[in-house]
Amino acid sequence: MIPKKTTVKDSHIVKIAVERENHMAQLINLDQRHPLASKIQDICNGWSISDHQNYALQFCESNNQKYVTEKNRNEIKNGSVLRLQYSPSKTACDAMEVLLNGSPQEKALRLKELSSLSTDHTFALEFIKEKGLDTLIKMIEDGGQTNEDILKYSLASFVELMEHGTVSWEVPENSFVARNIEIVRNFHKYPTNCGESALSNLENIVMCSNKHFLVAEDIKLQDILRLLQDVSSPVMRQNAIALLNALFVKADEGRRRTIAQTISAKQFRLALIGNGLGTEMTHQLYVLQTLTLGLLEKRMRMKMNAQDQDAHEKIKELRRIAFDDHTNALNQNDDHIRRGGGSGAGNVNFSQYYKKLGFKCDINPAQDFIETPPGILALDCMVYFARNYTQQYAKIVRENSCRADEHECPFGRTSIELVKVLCDILRIGEPPAEQSGEFQPMFFTHDSPFEEFFCICVITLNRTWKDMRATAEDFSTTFSVVREQIQRTLKCRPENLEDFRNKIALLTYQQITTLRQQERTSKEECDSTASAIVKLKEKISPHILELIKQQRLSFLVEGTHFAKYLRGTRTKDKFWYARLSPNHKVIHYGDCDEKTIPTMEELPKKLPISEIKQLLEGKECPHMKETRIRKSAVNLAFSITFENMEHSTLDFVAPDESIFNYWTDGINALLGQPMVSKQKNEDFDTLLSMEIKLRLLDTEGVDISKDPPPIPEDPENYDFCFES
Repeated sequence: MIPKKTTVKDSHIVKIAVERENHMAQLINLDQRHPLASKIQDICNGWSISDHQNYALQFCESNNQKYVTEKNRNEIKNGSVLRLQYSPSKTACDAMEVLLNGSPQEKALRLKELSSLSTDHTFALEFIKEKGLDTLIKMIEDGGQTNEDILKYSLASFVELMEHGTVSWEVPENSFVARNIEIVRNFHKYPTNCGESALSNLENIVMCSNKHFLVAEDIKLQDILRLLQDVSSPVMRQNAIALLNALFVKADEGRRRTIAQTISAKQFRLALIGNGLGTEMTHQLYVLQTLTLGLLEKRMRMKMNAQDQDAHEKIKELRRIAFDDHTNALNQNDDHIRRGGGSGAGNVNFSQYYKKLGFKCDINPAQDFIETPPGILALDCMVYFARNYTQQYAKIVRENSCRADEHECPFGRTSIELVKVLCDILRIGEPPAEQSGEFQPMFFTHDSPFEEFFCICVITLNRTWKDMRATAEDFSTTFSVVREQIQRTLKCRPENLEDFRNKIALLTYQQITTLRQQERTSKEECDSTASAIVKLKEKISPHILELIKQQRLSFLVEGTHFAKYLRGTRTKDKFWYARLSPNHKVIHYGDCDEKTIPTMEELPKKLPISEIKQLLEGKECPHMKETRIRKSAVNLAFSITFENMEHSTLDFVAPDESIFNYWTDGINALLGQPMVSKQKNEDFDTLLSMEIKLRLLDTEGVDISKDPPPIPEDPENYDFCFES
């Protein structure tokens, strides 16, 4: 136990190096249980530094240059290299002295250092405490006296300081907001970094302060969109779209629709998606995509109103386009039927047309648009398809309405369900996810992207319905396939709607079935290599082998007809029968006709299992030595040699390969030898796979790790307390 205690004690001590500019590094042991300040004092004493309270340790990694504090000291590991620097409070005071009294060159140099230091939370708190944020705001607002470097680095430092969330965005005054707007409007007059920071500031002001109305009033959408057209900086473009998203979120519905309409112009759409999309840029575009598609939510959640004349006209338009129906009787009865009036001679025809259109309620199809979602949005999409793809619409409706079997695809019902599925896939009505990259460029390539998306998908739906020969009972199954077709195609991120049309056309029902099978097989293969599954297989394999063995022996007990061979040639109409005794100790055999199944008592000859010497197969069998024997017979031949009778064998030629495998496996099992047939391997794999699946039913949908979880380290001691 003594070595164990020594190891536990040493675990609190890390061996590190501490650097200082123009000095030899110190190699020290840092006890993590002792206060950090006392260790810094020891290090300062080693370099004869008297004012140790003005010093602190700092990490040296390129991606981590934070000050070491009591909170993050656990990040120090064996072999870490730290740097002795002035403390955050000392550095903040020195920086403020330069910013207030230094020359422009000194200010620019110190601001450059400050933009890097401000990423550290500890330093940021000290600098803000010294009123440094107020100083930066004045420097940014002072556009007449500051040079480009001072403006660039003061903006960058301000952005980093505000990122820590310790200061409210209500602090900046209106003049600061106006200054940032001026930089964005005249971005070509300033360094790129200034525009990046100004856009970031405006986004935060819009999202986090009551001054958002100043930005919405003073900055024009065209300014942001022109910036996107003219600027190649990825960060600046990303920040511009982030500001656009912020304005969208804070706007009322009318303003949102204006923004959506403005960015839908072709030149602005192309500027939005641009080239070389990074992760954050992709996320911002995804947010913009979600917000613009979210404008459909109102229609999606709106039930059809009995007084909505426009919606009723759209339903009549669907009928007219599909059937070119202009009969006076139907037109005269439209209003009457819409109000749920009684049925007359004209009403029958009216109902028949809406039945052919595939509505659930053919008497009053307006009832089909009461469910939300998809609400009235489904009717909008159906009418868009009918108006813009008239021939395809009429073809789909007429083909299905004229079918005499039960395989018709009802356009009305399926279209309404399809819109519901599309709204679910695109998460319409839900806020953008905080971390997501489900950006689809194709939604920025058309004036009516969702409606066009629906048109492609409704054609795909009808093709899949035909391929599956679906009926009304297969409704949900068909839509599960269609949903998968759409989702798989969206994962490819098609560049435009035509690209989406071409890609989804390749994902036929047959292809989806093939992909599902491949993925299922791949998952099973992957799961089968997991250590837990391997151990489970090892545990149940003996049981599976025993099961196969019992099946083989049971087959031998039932017995089999064998054809007689004389010198390698089959004797016509001559058969013999062999079967194993129920106690598995004797093989009974004898002549019989083709149809008779003799009992053991009717089989005169016996072969004790104990006298069997070995099993021969194929050309090794004595009765297969003739050169004129057919190959098929050789492959099905096997012989049993006797222990006490030289040159004597019991020779078989199985009727087929399956019986050959069963008998050879059975005889090997009786002799205590492994069963080696191809059939045995197939049976073993099938049964083992089924058994594994049955045992893993409760883990469906859970990823099984290939490796077991690590065993936790031993505790410091074993003095556990148990309460009764």
